[in-house]
Amino acid sequence: MSIIRHEPGQFFCGAIVHGDTVYVSGKTATDTSQGVRGQTRQILAEIDRSLALCGSDKSKLLMVNIWLTDIGKWSKMNEVWDEWVDPHNKPCRATVEAALAAPDLKVEIACIAAR
Repeated sequence: MSIIRHEPGQFFCGAIVHGDTVYVSGKTATDTSQGVRGQTRQILAEIDRSLALCGSDKSKLLMVNIWLTDIGKWSKMNEVWDEWVDPHNKPCRATVEAALAAPDLKVEIACIAAR
């Protein structure tokens, strides 16, 4: 079975397609001046772009992992999530509090989808 690596970087690929499964690396906001809602919107738009690049979309999400630097902001992140997620095809999901790679990052999201 083939492995197609999209957007390879120094340490990891942005997304990988293996057979009919798409793996999207953890995405963070590029404009870190925004709060949790703004950063979540940026990340979900980037996930849309990565999934499309790999021949998939959010209706085919299987699993999503979300890391928040402050679990108290869960409801703010979830407001944006609820606007974005396909209501008829919700994925499995885990959300945890964690320190992220830079102090101004508030959210990181990674996912797995079918193609």
